[in-house]
Amino acid sequence: MTRMPDQERLVVGGVDTHRDFHVAAALDSQGRVLATATFPARREGYRQLGDWLSSFGRVEELGIEGTGAYGAGLCRFLSQAGIATVEVIRPNRQHRRRHGKSDATDAIAAARAVLSGEARGEPRGGTGRVESIRMLKLARRGAMRAKIAAGNQIHALIVTAPEQIRSQLRDLPLAKIVATVARYRPGPLGEDHTQAAKQALKSLAARYRGLEAEIEGLDQELQPLVTAANPTLTELCGVGTQTAADLLIAAGSNPHRIGSDSSFAALCGSSPVDASSGQQQRHRLNRGGDRQANAALYRIVIVRLRYHQPSRYYMERRLKEGLTKKEIVRCLKRYVAREVYQILNQPVP
Repeated sequence: MTRMPDQERLVVGGVDTHRDFHVAAALDSQGRVLATATFPARREGYRQLGDWLSSFGRVEELGIEGTGAYGAGLCRFLSQAGIATVEVIRPNRQHRRRHGKSDATDAIAAARAVLSGEARGEPRGGTGRVESIRMLKLARRGAMRAKIAAGNQIHALIVTAPEQIRSQLRDLPLAKIVATVARYRPGPLGEDHTQAAKQALKSLAARYRGLEAEIEGLDQELQPLVTAANPTLTELCGVGTQTAADLLIAAGSNPHRIGSDSSFAALCGSSPVDASSGQQQRHRLNRGGDRQANAALYRIVIVRLRYHQPSRYYMERRLKEGLTKKEIVRCLKRYVAREVYQILNQPVP
């Protein structure tokens, strides 16, 4: 017998996401579990999940774990279908010790987090120019790590290379080392490991140069995207293309979801954290939040402390008041976060 949906019933859903499948739970407004089910992690499965939830009544909200990873596709699909989605963090260890661990249990916990109001965050938008910037930055970050690794391998190989190679290269900067070893013409490999060292260095230099060209190409693609996404952001003192890209990615394509500049500061890990005890009243650096965005704010502050006179005056004044440099940098990062938040929420011309 087919179950007829109760149109008056309000339903809250929760989803535990995985690479190949998603586990969903449906709860009524009183927190009672109506059912759980598993759906494939592809477009047809997303449609089935939405229809399954709607069969119990009117879907009020849906809590999804991993909206920035395995749940990104599901979140985009259901948002376009008009279902309100909420970002849910995974249950803490204490909850799992009390209630056990299973996919269905996690899905129920996600729904209850939405129902209780514990989970209120709107997922970051994964569309438009900002999503394109995120993907290109991901590729660039990987290329940068590989380039650094190649440079470190070149230095390490020089340390153990034959004396005639080591004496020629060890005092040169990396750029000149790469240019020099790229011109090597190794002979046949035999018992003399000199030719093997030359071949290895030449191979590493080619890899290093290839990664440099890849990074330059990605930078050329990123610059117009960042400018089009928010042309005002790069006009701030200390904000370049890479820094602006990190801040745009942190805010997402829907920065309106961040309710205040203090929320954006917390998202970037630059909000003050109370570290008072007894008669000592102080705040410390925040070690949470989006670390790429936090690093972007730090770079802005460091540039301003060198080229921005008001920031330099602020540093001098607060040092006389007894603050440490770390505490002053935290204050400046909080100020920059407020400034960036205001620009991110302005209409893009």
